[in-house]
Amino acid sequence: MGTKDKPLVWLHGEVKTPPLSQVARIEAGFLLRRLQEGENLGLPHSRPMPSIGPRCHELRINDQSVTWRIVYRVDPDAIVILEVFKKSTTKTPLPVIDVCKRRLRMYDDE
Repeated sequence: MGTKDKPLVWLHGEVKTPPLSQVARIEAGFLLRRLQEGENLGLPHSRPMPSIGPRCHELRINDQSVTWRIVYRVDPDAIVILEVFKKSTTKTPLPVIDVCKRRLRMYDDE
């Protein structure tokens, strides 16, 4: 990691094999590394999640018959990982949105 790269701050979840396939884990790592280097990712890899908060996004990782999501926020000094989950519907489930908001409040209050 370079001196200007942002660290990943994991509030919840992890990217490991299993449950992700090795290919999906490598893709997730590659995309997270690009975020650490300051790159702004857009569709199809990432989409904004204003329902969670400002600077919040959702990475999309397609894995065989499963789609994974990594919810994150881009802070000036870090990439904050809020949740890693298997997505089975077109909309992000409300409980996932609520838990991400709660984790951000707790993180920001510390």
